Amino acid sequence: MEQATPPAPAAGATATVDLSPVAVDLVGAHLLPCGIRQNGAAPVSDYFKPRSTGLEVEGVKVEEAFFRGRKLQGATLAFPDGYRGYVLEKKSGGNDTHNSDGEVSNFVSRAEFQNITYWNHDTTPSAEDSLPRCFHWLTVANAMHKPVTVEDLANMSAMQNQDS
Repeated sequence: MEQATPPAPAAGATATVDLSPVAVDLVGAHLLPCGIRQNGAAPVSDYFKPRSTGLEVEGVKVEEAFFRGRKLQGATLAFPDGYRGYVLEKKSGGNDTHNSDGEVSNFVSRAEFQNITYWNHDTTPSAEDSLPRCFHWLTVANAMHKPVTVEDLANMSAMQNQDS
């Protein structure tokens, strides 16, 4: 019996991710509208103190915080059941391989989280922001990987016959 060979990687960068050594459960993470050039520890909780505003816009509870003197408005989104967020770190050393098709990188999980708070500079969070809209794709992904039953096929066939 022949063993199946794995498909060749697509052109471009590919990666392997090891999610097993999760060391920290952060519960939540923050997505800030800026870049921070810091690679070490920082006393973030001493300075970044989000609080509820009591406002709710389009079903989204608005929070506020200040970062370097600028007011931020944000909202917390919980991941749907079966989904988690991970903080990944690129493994350094000779384990990365390079080939003519592209680069292969190795990452390892350092923490995981169950919800994410995203922040806007100048606008109140809403269901129309890009991050909440991205979560709709998780529903589509689930539907795409759901097995099709005989009943589903019969229903689709019946619907097509009605349209004809």
